[in-house]
Amino acid sequence: MKLSVEFSINYSVEAAELIGAGKIRVDRLKCADWPDMIATAQTIAPVYVHFPFDLGSRSGREGDLDRADAMARQTNTPYVNFHIVSYDRDFPEFPTDADEPSMAETFLDWLIYDVEQAAKRLGKDRVILENIPFFAPAGEFHRHSVLADVITRAVRETGVGFLLDLSHARIAAQYLGTEPRAYIESLPVDQLRELHVTGIKPHKNRMADHMELGEEDWGFVEWAMERIRAGAWAKPWMVAFEYGGVGDPFKWRSRAEVIEEQTPRLYEAVKGI
Repeated sequence: MKLSVEFSINYSVEAAELIGAGKIRVDRLKCADWPDMIATAQTIAPVYVHFPFDLGSRSGREGDLDRADAMARQTNTPYVNFHIVSYDRDFPEFPTDADEPSMAETFLDWLIYDVEQAAKRLGKDRVILENIPFFAPAGEFHRHSVLADVITRAVRETGVGFLLDLSHARIAAQYLGTEPRAYIESLPVDQLRELHVTGIKPHKNRMADHMELGEEDWGFVEWAMERIRAGAWAKPWMVAFEYGGVGDPFKWRSRAEVIEEQTPRLYEAVKGI
């Protein structure tokens, strides 16, 4: 692993213009697995690819691993990421906030099998698992897919890496009724390979991420950087600021002034590791 942790931001027109104007610095632009986006972003800065794949669900987003493998190698993306997720439709007989141990064990069996298949194709050293948020009864994800024990067992029993989405973890902890720092520390942070940060705010009657960073959010970012510096967490290859983007989901949260103000502070925090 490189001694220096890399820093990236979601590709957006706003970020691209600020990079071109020399107002922000990044090591890479974080792109979806969209060839057109990647081709455009590569004219501005090096890129890496974040994939949309799910593991553990019997109705989730399956991936073409041959295509992902080729895309990762072409962009020098060291890992192929997968989301640990169980959708409400996977266990329709149970509410999403059901505390049902047998369902959690079934999901874990499915998850480990899926991870092993991905690792067999890509190599376990190139697979990382990402934690998702949880919204209790109002959400589409089952509680067992964010349980720290489930996530930790999946990582440890398969030998793959962990992608910590700090905002997802904070949201999950809130709806689980758990203190967020304690919840995060109970995840497999000793196998951390990549870290995602954003702000979180209420939106449409539940918490949402991909927001600008507020005071509380900065506190969590600084805490995470300190845990990495102290060696309590493994050093990730990448810290990604997941603010901004393209299309309707991002057009109201991709403000140039936010990117210009917050990116330099994040860059310095990451390089301080």
